[in-house]
Amino acid sequence: MRAFSQLLDDLVYTRSRNTKLQLIGDYLKETPDPDRGYGLAALTGTLDIPHVKPAAVRGLVAERIDPVLFMMSRDYVGDTAETVSLLWPKRDGEPPEIDDATIRITDAIDRLRNASKLEAPRLLSSMLDHLDASGRYALLKLALGELRVGINARLAKQALAQAFGLEVEAVEEVWHGLRPPFTEMFDWAEGRGDQPTVRDVPVFRPFMLAHPLDDTKVSLDDYVAEWKWDGIRVQLVHAGGDTRLYSRTGDDISGSFPDVAEAFRTPAVLDGELLVRGEAQGAGLEVESAASFNALQQRLGRKNVSQNMLGSYPAFVRLYDILFDGDEDLRELGWERRRERLERFVGQLDPSRFDISQVIAAASFEELEDLRTSARDVAIEGIMLKRRDSPYVAGRRTGLWYKWKRDPLTADCVLMYAQRGSGKRSSYYSDYTFGCWNEEGELLPVGKAYFGFTDEELKWLDRWIRGHTTQRFGPVREVEKGLVLEVAYDSIHASTRHKSGLAMRFPRVSRIRTDKPANEADTIATLRAQVT
Repeated sequence: MRAFSQLLDDLVYTRSRNTKLQLIGDYLKETPDPDRGYGLAALTGTLDIPHVKPAAVRGLVAERIDPVLFMMSRDYVGDTAETVSLLWPKRDGEPPEIDDATIRITDAIDRLRNASKLEAPRLLSSMLDHLDASGRYALLKLALGELRVGINARLAKQALAQAFGLEVEAVEEVWHGLRPPFTEMFDWAEGRGDQPTVRDVPVFRPFMLAHPLDDTKVSLDDYVAEWKWDGIRVQLVHAGGDTRLYSRTGDDISGSFPDVAEAFRTPAVLDGELLVRGEAQGAGLEVESAASFNALQQRLGRKNVSQNMLGSYPAFVRLYDILFDGDEDLRELGWERRRERLERFVGQLDPSRFDISQVIAAASFEELEDLRTSARDVAIEGIMLKRRDSPYVAGRRTGLWYKWKRDPLTADCVLMYAQRGSGKRSSYYSDYTFGCWNEEGELLPVGKAYFGFTDEELKWLDRWIRGHTTQRFGPVREVEKGLVLEVAYDSIHASTRHKSGLAMRFPRVSRIRTDKPANEADTIATLRAQVT
């Protein structure tokens, strides 16, 4: 446990990507099986302990720690596991704390996994009683899966590949067919076994990604243009009689979209955009109908989808590419040949659930620029440019695919509330709620942002918030309505969940407007005119 705890500490206190890769790689090389496999599972978000959830930990906290002390400490520390590990009191008569170096991750996980829903919280409490602060911190991080140490699953897989001289694409190729503690993968990595096979298993393959176009101009003789739709990129996989729907990060989202998963029963791997049916909104553009991202968002993350939800927000996939046709791997073929195969393949599918992304007919790059400008009025993010002879390769490869997103919208908004961040930002007010004026002169929230500013701007904002606080609500501060933030966002949609009736897509702070009075900030009416 001590090695894993030390790894978490080291990851929190370094910003260098290369250093993080080295730290994780060293941990995986120096830690024995199966502990390193469970550590890797925790780093990649694939470790599940069903009966230890945040609510269970909060229940233990309520029994053992003064709630006011815990809330004040949690507000300052910014992390539940760290706060509990520091404040946790032992019961009278308990034996002395033991060095967490003598406790194996595997033993702790096995005991918690095998415990019932009633027993698991009590068992966790007992373990916390017998560990020092470092051990408590590591155990809670493992149990809750909320690491927040500045890495993602892709970085952890990259560290594994780098440490053992593997290709990260090869790791990704087998990852979803394996389960913690990944013994077969470490046998392969250390030369004791062959690469694990994933035949007849609906596993995730890494997506091909695009570089921003920036100021580059390309020839339409070499590149084809498609719309970049405003949904979520998904991969459909059917193998061994089973279907999986994966997000771009490799998360299985089949349960949220059973209507789509059930409609895909042909062995293949397809790449596309998950959307919700809607009315075409194009300003004279010949585009297929799709609703805004806000409609799709009603279904994201739902474990149980009602029949009413299925009917009100019918999902479908707009197909971009085909990776496998049955057992045949098509990824080495050029885009044009894969497109031909995709066009033939789509005829086998239910047209109410699957269609094919349209190729944009444009005579010149300048004509494409005009179409991109008009794209504001439809449910698309911009244009994709794909080299006609490009194979389907994992990650971003220079010169193959480009994304040409539409320019963001901006609005001048007034800062209303601020909340402390988490992890490295736990000492700063870094999460900002902002609003615009309605017709009655009332300031209504229109969005929340926590990025877009520099470290120096964050420090300036934190000082301003502390000096202009009017009320406190736990970790949240209400501030004087005097600071204007220029907010950039991709689009804005009608929303019944917000008092303003509006919801921004990907808002971020683009500028601090100390030069502008708050009463000159934008109005709800101005934003409503931008609704798509």
